[in-house]
Amino acid sequence: MGLLLCGGVLFPMVSAIACYLSGRKNKNIRDLLADVATGIECLLFLFLLIYVITKGDYSMVVKIPEVCGMGLSFALDGFRSLYGLIAAFMWFMSTLFSKEYFSHYRNRNRYYLFLLLTLGAVEGVFLSADFYTTFIFFELMSFTSYVWVAQDERKESLRAAGTYLAVAVIGGLVMLMGIFLLYSVTGTLEFKALAGVSGNPAAYTSLPQAAAKKRLWAAGICMFFGFGAKAGAFPLHIWLPKAHPVAPAPASALLSGILTKGGMFGILVLSGYLFKGNGLWGSLILTIGVFTMVTGAVLALFSVDLKRTLACSSVSQIGFILVGVGLLGLLGGENALAVRGSLLHMVNHSLIKLVLFMAAGVVFMNVHKLDLNDIRGFGRKKPLLHFIFLMGAFGIGGVPLFNGYISKTLIHESIVEYLELIKTGAASGIFGVSAMKGIEWAFLISGGLTVAYMTKLYVALFLEKNHDRAVQDGFDRLKGRYMNKVSGTALTLSAVLLPVMGMFPNLIMSPLADLGQGFMQAQGGGERVLWFNLTNLKGAAISLFIGALVYLIVVRLWLMKKTPEGRVYVNRWYKYLDLEDYIYRPILLGALPFVSGVFCRILDSLVDFIVVALRKTVYKDSKLPCELEEGTAVTHALGCFVNGLERAANATIWKKRPKNVDYEHKYALIHEEWSEDSAIIGRSMSFALLLFCIGLLITVIYLLLQH
Repeated sequence: MGLLLCGGVLFPMVSAIACYLSGRKNKNIRDLLADVATGIECLLFLFLLIYVITKGDYSMVVKIPEVCGMGLSFALDGFRSLYGLIAAFMWFMSTLFSKEYFSHYRNRNRYYLFLLLTLGAVEGVFLSADFYTTFIFFELMSFTSYVWVAQDERKESLRAAGTYLAVAVIGGLVMLMGIFLLYSVTGTLEFKALAGVSGNPAAYTSLPQAAAKKRLWAAGICMFFGFGAKAGAFPLHIWLPKAHPVAPAPASALLSGILTKGGMFGILVLSGYLFKGNGLWGSLILTIGVFTMVTGAVLALFSVDLKRTLACSSVSQIGFILVGVGLLGLLGGENALAVRGSLLHMVNHSLIKLVLFMAAGVVFMNVHKLDLNDIRGFGRKKPLLHFIFLMGAFGIGGVPLFNGYISKTLIHESIVEYLELIKTGAASGIFGVSAMKGIEWAFLISGGLTVAYMTKLYVALFLEKNHDRAVQDGFDRLKGRYMNKVSGTALTLSAVLLPVMGMFPNLIMSPLADLGQGFMQAQGGGERVLWFNLTNLKGAAISLFIGALVYLIVVRLWLMKKTPEGRVYVNRWYKYLDLEDYIYRPILLGALPFVSGVFCRILDSLVDFIVVALRKTVYKDSKLPCELEEGTAVTHALGCFVNGLERAANATIWKKRPKNVDYEHKYALIHEEWSEDSAIIGRSMSFALLLFCIGLLITVIYLLLQH
């Protein structure tokens, strides 16, 4: 079983190299190898999931001690096998769709290489059993997926890729600081060993209790920063609306559906293990979740770009999940509803965004545009695409009988449950009754905004007409279709899952939730949920009603305007609210580098100033009596020798002396120039830092060889 776990991580990476090499010779063989590799990966994790189910509460850990100094550690349980299978399934569907989508793209070999490398890294994250292993594969996942965003190498793509990489690198470095702090307190990074450590951190270290708690909280916040950046939590969500519109649609489906869940995986571990049952931590996550949920929904409502709308929607849905995770800590001993709701909404969001982004890919590969005014009417008279998009829209909108309704109902019930505990005095925290009622309404309104912006997309694509007949027909006239059978099969299979899961919650959804309860440290058995009773249907009905009102009043009356060609969609989002262009880039890429550069230049010049001052005052440099006027003894001797050779040559060969060159003076000037350059470099801080880095590198290599 240990070999299968390692194979689940390494097999896609080895397949990536095989696909790349084969693609240099034959593109069809490469495409086939990619399909086969992702299909085998899917079957492997299906086998692991079945194995875990048959073994009951199964959990195992595999350690590879001789890798990366501290070793790698993988584990297998219900949650890991489930999400490993979801990742593999999404990769398989996206790879099948990629062949047609990339038929007119350049650099397809590079795409497939990094597609499979990222799959291995993602599986490494979900199978990791300690934070060190998580960090290794988390960073590998970030760097390999960067290539997806920059795939077409356009100016806007490279800019978005730079934003994505900057967020990933900064988040990774802050996370690493948190890992160092955590290890300094606990002496371990294993998830299971960290369970409940926030209750008594002094038991793990010689530090006093107060100091240990402060350091532990600093570690937790740093790690949450890193994981939250990848998950798309507010205010580090900026990469999602930038990256998705420019990334290829199959890559967008994976970025939104799976890579964000890599960040959520880390947040789940922090909340379920390190800060298990900690109400203050739960309050922090809940607060950030509410801001993320509302912000993403508002951004999606204002967007007039198809993929940007879906990207902002992902931000909002991550907020829904964070609300559930926050309640996991607040509910304490009876948090089963919050655990099950968070897990199921993660699963649902992954599968829904697979469907919606691939549907958006069908639109783009035919029209090559994403603006709603340009693509409106594309879906008319295309029943298959109509069905696929509706399944995703109903799912994410929380419509009853679809999978999104099930998970949102559980999260809503956990909000109501915590509200009742506050009313009875059984729960205490920073949130009072009024605050929790506000959070409940924020939840319902965000659900309504979800319905509104999905209705906006649906009406634009499938009901409205386009004045351009080519867009209206929207398919390749030579082939007579808008997607081939392989792509259609992949999209249809993915779409059918959504209503099936929603129609049979006790048969499908409840067993899936059972798989994750052990990993997420759920407490309490959780009462049986009556999915379609009036109370639960009431919450969905409120969101649907709010969504209808917002669409009719806000979208139709304010976010559209009349023109001679008809009504068009307009972007009324105030441009100065763009966090990246008006806050992050000016500060992080403008002011901060400038200030840091000035500070470093001052420090560098300070060393030269001190050296010169000491030589002029304390040491009082003076010319020695025997010192040459210029140069050194070597330059003097060499110059005299060359001058003598030139005179002899002139006297014997040319019989006449041309313009004389004083080589002694020439060599003295060269020596003086070299000496000045060497002195400047040798006295600079940059040179000292370079020597320090070389020494540190040698030390690290020595330690690695010793281990």
